[in-house]
This record gives sequence, structure tokens and C-alpha cells, in this order.
Amino acid sequence: MEIGIIIAVVVVALVFDYTNGFHDAANAIATSVSTGALKPRVALAMAAVMNFVGAFLGQKVAQTVSETIDPGDGVHGLVIVMCGLLGAITWNLITWYYGLPSSSSHALIGGLVGAAVAAGATANWSVVLEKVVLPMFISPLVAFSLGFAVMLGIMWAFRNANPGRANRGFKVAQTVSAAAMALGHGLQDAQKTMGVIFLALLTGGYVAADDPLPLWVIVAAATAISLGTWSGGWRIMRTLGRRIIHLDPARGFAAESVAASVLYSTAYVFEAPISTTHTITSAVMGVGATKRLSAVRWGVAKSILTAWVLTFPAAAFVAAVCYWIAHIFLP
Repeated sequence: MEIGIIIAVVVVALVFDYTNGFHDAANAIATSVSTGALKPRVALAMAAVMNFVGAFLGQKVAQTVSETIDPGDGVHGLVIVMCGLLGAITWNLITWYYGLPSSSSHALIGGLVGAAVAAGATANWSVVLEKVVLPMFISPLVAFSLGFAVMLGIMWAFRNANPGRANRGFKVAQTVSAAAMALGHGLQDAQKTMGVIFLALLTGGYVAADDPLPLWVIVAAATAISLGTWSGGWRIMRTLGRRIIHLDPARGFAAESVAASVLYSTAYVFEAPISTTHTITSAVMGVGATKRLSAVRWGVAKSILTAWVLTFPAAAFVAAVCYWIAHIFLP
């Protein structure tokens, strides 16, 4: 029974990874598609490849995710992990349906914590606070501020440039910045699924806490998120690419470059599983605000902010309900 549950948890984790891919495909390419720098299918193919490559570039975020809860050993611990994943998948699908770019990362952590609390297991609150909750608030502020500052610098540097020539140049540059953003998405988000699979293997006694990630876990997570990205998330892409603000190539380049920089620094320096969605959305708002504050559709931004605030508790609640139902059938 325990082996069967471990296999089920791995499968569900990869399903989450897939939903993460199509939910967050917009993060990497929405700005490039909306400015005309890349054709949609070309952009998706590039994002899928870069997601796959990015998954192999580090393991620190995966380690942080695996340390957020201590579900215990055996079947009961595996059920807790499973219910955490179900909570995250449910919230991903709800926000995808309504076209809201919410955070798959916070849905995952919220689901794990919610299931652990419902089960009376240990949630490592210091890890959750320091590496999830605080970065959840800080990273969007940093991305917004840097986006605003970088765009001001670009506007000053190219103040005398020919507009048509500058736009063509930034469209080419966006190919690079979109690739960097997709690489950062793979670096951050594929590792979160790796962390959950490692947690399941640890709970089942198949790995030790100080073991490295098995290669098959890395390959499976990288493949699942890449396939999800290739399937596309068009609803959210419209929100990010056009509904917040209509971007030009220079602003698209600035937003993607800033967001990618934040993703790399948080993964390598702080080992924090931050939201790629929060990061790119905040950067888009920051660069858009350089036009004028009214250029940003703040009503849409308010809807997105509401989804951000609800993500952690909503995923936690769904995961808790899943556990209470599963608990009825536990031996």
C-alpha cells in the first residue's frame, strides 16, 4: 500500500508540475507575444525548452520546499503530502479558469501547510516565514521598483534614438530577455515539484534527508513543466500581456529582464521559492507606471492582488478538506 501511495504522490506531483507549466506559461512570454517580438507558438516552444534546461541549474529551492513541513513517516505522512498537492492543483485550475495570474508556488506551499495543520503534523513555520511569506511581500515590491527604475534609465539612454529603429532593436532584445525569464521559471518552479517528490520519498524512507535529488526526479519534473508550458495558458497570457497595460518592446524587455534577475538572485542567494507570477506582474506594473500612473489598469491589478492574497489560505483550506475526507478512509 505504501509503495502504491508513493507512486500516486509522484504522479499527482507531476500533474501539479504540468498545471504549473500551462498556468505560468504566460509569465515568460506574454510580454514578448503582446509586443509582437515573438509569434505565440515560437515563444511557447522557446519557453518549454528553457524551462527544461532551467530545471537542471540548481536544487536549493527544492530543498527549501522539502523542509516546509515534516509530515511524519509511512502512509499517513504520504497522504498529507498528497492532500497538499491536491489543494494546490485545485487552486491552480480555479485561477486559470478565471484568467488570474496567481502563484503556483504559494498554492503549493499553502497546500502542504494546510494539510499538515489539519493532520496535526509539524509545519516548519520559521522556514515558511523566512523563505516564503517574507519573499512573497518583498519580491513584488523589488520587481516593481526595479522595473520602474530600469525603464526610466532606458527612456533616458534612448531619448534621442529613432523610435522605429529602437523598437526593432528591443524586439530582438526581447527574444533574449524572454529566454532568460523562461530559464528562471524552470529554475524556480520545476524545483518546487522536485522538492515535493523528494519529501514523499523521504517520508516513505527511500532517501535520507542529506541525499541529493535523484536524477529521475529532476528529469521527470523538467519534462512535466515543459509539456505544460507547451500546452500554453492563453487566458492568463491575455491578462498579463494586454489587460494590465499595453506594452511596447522597450517596456517588455525591461520587465522581463528585471523579473529574470529577481528569480535568479532569490534562487541562488536566498534559496527562496518565490512566485514567478508575482515577480513578472509587478515588473510589468512598474515599467507601465513610467508612462503615467493611469496607464496601468489598476482595476485589473486589484483583481490580481486579491488572487495573490487568497492563494495561500485558499489552497491551505482545500488541502485541509482533502485531508479530512482522506482521514475517513485511513486505517
